[in-house]
Order: sequence, then structure tokens, then C-alpha cells
Amino acid sequence: MKREKLKSLGLSDEQIKAVMDINGVDIEKAKSNVDQLTEENKSLKEQMASRDKDLKKLQDQVKDNEDLSNQFKDLQKKYKTDTQALNEKVETVKLNSAIDQVLSANKVRNNKAIRGLLNSDEIKFDKDGNLTGLDDQIKSLKKSDPYLFDGGQKTDYEPTNGKEPKVDKKLNDMSLVERIELKQSDPDAYENLVKQSGF
Repeated sequence: MKREKLKSLGLSDEQIKAVMDINGVDIEKAKSNVDQLTEENKSLKEQMASRDKDLKKLQDQVKDNEDLSNQFKDLQKKYKTDTQALNEKVETVKLNSAIDQVLSANKVRNNKAIRGLLNSDEIKFDKDGNLTGLDDQIKSLKKSDPYLFDGGQKTDYEPTNGKEPKVDKKLNDMSLVERIELKQSDPDAYENLVKQSGF
């Protein structure tokens, strides 16, 4: 995201700085996710390489021993199952990370809450590694449940602190108590009413 592009949209320097700061936080979060996945992937590869080495060593030792050979086959089967489970775990972590990034980019207010509304069976990586099945669901949720997304607009809220809201009244229409309360709470408004009434 470039400052010139934001400037061309008519944003002030202060607004551009705020956008760049928010974008920086998102980028750092994405980098952190990538670093975590890289570290987990490296660790799993090291475990698998160590296991393969152990299997090769064991295989060399048991060539002539039928009992040990059967143990070896059982171990091979177990390691194959474990390897498949580890690969599935890595894929799940990658998929969840990618989903979270897309949800954040769409300004979802609460990732955990919206995940319950998603059909996770439809969300997967295609053969090119692109995430599919999520964009359409997000579009649908934006229409049906827009409150789940941050529209980025704030409304000003000014509470009255338990007082009745001010009503435009003329001084002659107010009781003595109302006049005294107005003079104490808002002297400027009281003076304006006095001038309007010609006193």
C-alpha cells in the first residue's frame, strides 16, 4: 500500500498515517503466522527425517530375523499413520491461518464467532495453493449479517447524563424552576433566551 495512492484518494496526512499504521500491524501479524508455520514445518520435517533414519538402521539389523521383521513392519505401518496425521495437522494449521488472514482483510469483528457460520467443508486449497470456497460465504454473510463486519464508520454519541434533553422553549413558556435550572446548567443558553425575550 503506497502513500501516493492514499493521497490521490483525498486522504489527509494524518489519515494516511493511521491507514499505514493499521496496515503495518496486519503485515506483522501475517509475517508472524508465516514464521510460525515455517518453524512448525521445519520441526516436522526434522522429525520425519530422524524416523526414516531409525527405520533404515532397524531394517538393516533385522533382515534375517522374522520376528524382528514383523516388528519392523508394524513400526513402518505406525510411522506411516503418524506421518499422515502430521501432514494433515500441518495442512490444518496452514488452512486456519489462511482463513484468519482473509477474515481479517474483510474486517470481521470476531473470527471465532463467524467461523461457526462458515461451512468449513467447502473451504480448501486448490491445486495451485489458492484458498477456495470462502469468498462467496463471506459475501453472503455480509448481506445476511452485516453486523459481523466492521464498516469502519463511527457515530458520535453524546449522553445526557440522566438529564432530560434540552428542548427549545421560550423563556415565557418555562417555569421559574426550569429557568433557574437552565441558568445554572447552561448560562449561555439562558442569556440567549433572555435576549430573545427582550428582557
